Amino acid sequence: MKSIAIAIIVGALGHTGLAGCASSGSSSVSSTQIGTVERVWEDGFSLNTGSRTLRVDSYDVFGDNTRQSVTQGSRVRVTGVFSGREFDASAVAPAP
Repeated sequence: MKSIAIAIIVGALGHTGLAGCASSGSSSVSSTQIGTVERVWEDGFSLNTGSRTLRVDSYDVFGDNTRQSVTQGSRVRVTGVFSGREFDASAVAPAP
């Protein structure tokens, strides 16, 4: 019985360690970014926020049809989460 309890504790600690490693490359906290679209491709676009340029993955919103919905030079509001070096969009809308 004691060995089972120890295994559960070690497993829980190991899981926490893995979660800590995963969070250094991504974030599950949703945020909104507003900026001007600089370039568009089939499943994403680059967004200049004024302080930086983000690579936005918009596949979950538009699939491979981003070019039909997002126009270079347009101002948009993007909601999503950072994942590694990209911003994964969950919503894209015109910005005021």
